[in-house]
Amino acid sequence: MEGHISRSIRKKSACSKVLFFNIWNVFFVNVFAGSVISQLSVFASVSELPSQLAKAVPLQATYFTTYVLSSGWASLACEIMQICPLIYNLFRKYILRSKDDSNEGTLTFPYHTEVPRVLLFGFLGFTCSILAPLILPFLLFYFSLAYLVYRNQILNVYVTKYDGGGKLWPIAHNAVIFSLIVSQIIALGVFGLKRSTVSSGFIIPLVIGTVLFHIYCRQRFQPAFRTLATQVLIDMDRRDQHLGKMEEIYEQVHSFYCQFPRSGSTSELRSCESYRGMTADQHHHHHHVSSSSEVMDTAFLSFQVIVFNLKY
Repeated sequence: MEGHISRSIRKKSACSKVLFFNIWNVFFVNVFAGSVISQLSVFASVSELPSQLAKAVPLQATYFTTYVLSSGWASLACEIMQICPLIYNLFRKYILRSKDDSNEGTLTFPYHTEVPRVLLFGFLGFTCSILAPLILPFLLFYFSLAYLVYRNQILNVYVTKYDGGGKLWPIAHNAVIFSLIVSQIIALGVFGLKRSTVSSGFIIPLVIGTVLFHIYCRQRFQPAFRTLATQVLIDMDRRDQHLGKMEEIYEQVHSFYCQFPRSGSTSELRSCESYRGMTADQHHHHHHVSSSSEVMDTAFLSFQVIVFNLKY
């Protein structure tokens, strides 16, 4: 529906949507509508947002602590037990009497559900640390246990079927920056309620500095996540060649990128067949002896193969 060309981009899009939904549904909805219906009047004046957050967040501190205990610790227990795959394997083995083991060991890490959950707990830690610091020990235990659980799952349980190129790191960076800004706004509201103008004045440069730091990081580091390095693509091609996947990729490249019939399809197919039969040295020699049109066709097919590798 959205036109994504790779699994990593599709997972990135789903991760962003789930993260926005969790932050809005778990934090803002419970803060503004958890106590009294009169809290909805906060939307009438945006200037009162810091003070309203400073009043409402402590009222929901117990809920957030319970949420960390129930959703956080329980999710780690379910993750290490793998209840759903276990029930599915037992049902297939003892009820269906299936002896096919081809689907075993093919689980991939659910980035679109686990990454937003971890970032949500980080967001709760930033925003509640000022007014409800009792939540911090529970979050510390959660992150310590999550490190052990996810490390074991990634190394011993899940199978890496594609390389995302670190495209989830910008989402994590944006979530951390947003958490910092919200916590600083809450601090601004707390100092405003206490009529401490000096402390409130020191919070405003923090917000501006955080925004400027975010802009700098986007300009400095974001291009590295949009395009992959050539060495990474070369390593991916060599890995596919070592695993014997190149023949399958060459056979499928036209069905993926030549979906409509064209006048030169026969010549392109012939060029692809000749490209498949080349070794690395022959391909290098071919670039020096062929005509310019043949070189462009071969380079175009090489680019198609590289892009196809990014999908898998």
